[in-house]
Amino acid sequence: MNRFQSARSLFEQRSFFKIVCGAGNEDPVEVRRLTTVYTLAGASGIDLSADPGIVKSAVAGIADAGVLAEKLGRHITCRPFITVSVGLAGDPHIRKARINPETCIQCSLCKDVCEQEAVDLVFHIREEWCIGCGKCADVCEKGAISFFTHRKDLAALLPECLAAGAEMIELHAVTLDDEAVLKDWTLINSLVPDNYISICLDRSLLSDSHLTQRIRDAQAIAGERMIVQADGAPMSGGSDDFHTTLQAIATADIVAKSKIPVKILASGGTNAKTMELAELCGVKVHGVSIGTFARKLVRQHIASDEFDHDARIVQQAVEIAEILVRQTTHSKEI
Repeated sequence: MNRFQSARSLFEQRSFFKIVCGAGNEDPVEVRRLTTVYTLAGASGIDLSADPGIVKSAVAGIADAGVLAEKLGRHITCRPFITVSVGLAGDPHIRKARINPETCIQCSLCKDVCEQEAVDLVFHIREEWCIGCGKCADVCEKGAISFFTHRKDLAALLPECLAAGAEMIELHAVTLDDEAVLKDWTLINSLVPDNYISICLDRSLLSDSHLTQRIRDAQAIAGERMIVQADGAPMSGGSDDFHTTLQAIATADIVAKSKIPVKILASGGTNAKTMELAELCGVKVHGVSIGTFARKLVRQHIASDEFDHDARIVQQAVEIAEILVRQTTHSKEI
């Protein structure tokens, strides 16, 4: 069975779990440790910033998991698929925050709300940790926070990521510009001719009919190799309840009802309740993509200075992560 067939089997079993390290997360240590933990916990996929160095960190994390598996009494059934995420201008997944020191009053509201801990003690943004979620700007009462976009030359960058170990590519397409989306999508399709490629869409700008037409146009290019990451409320999955994940399932429902033959991953506000809600609503998704909530569960462990030296810390993190993976991959048939 080749890698495409292995991925297809996981989708057909509705058991594809992808940990999102953060499309803007460029911290190699955090990415390596997250990859190690979730590989040991049974994750099917690892989603990363499109940076060859970060891809290499994830590859190292998978290798570390292989070494630790025997020591921890665990069996890795599938090497996770590494996906790199790119986006079009304006997409929140490829932006970074910036604090204006002349306007900032150092009230700490942004620091308190940042789940990535990207705001340092002197109220500068650590760009390698910032994932562009916008929570800091939402709470800033002085309007001191703005954003800038990291738009990269995909034709040059993506082959480097693939050479470093990535297998899939995801396009975040929160834009009304259909021409720009299809241009990047066509490039991505040519770079990954024998595995899945993914398009991440939400309904913040697109009507239901526009979203459906975009999927139809993209599927005409990629065919059976297409994943739709149905984004509810991007980067909002801090809580573990039905309400947080509701929009993800609503978006997935629109995709499923279109009858376009694509694989569907629920994302954006996803948590341990996502698959349960999908089943309650009769919405068939092929897996979940979880970022904020999955990272939050193990943040204390992977931030430990002893993580790389104490297998017990790794084991504790894996046991927590494994519960989430099981909750979101062992589903009833719809």
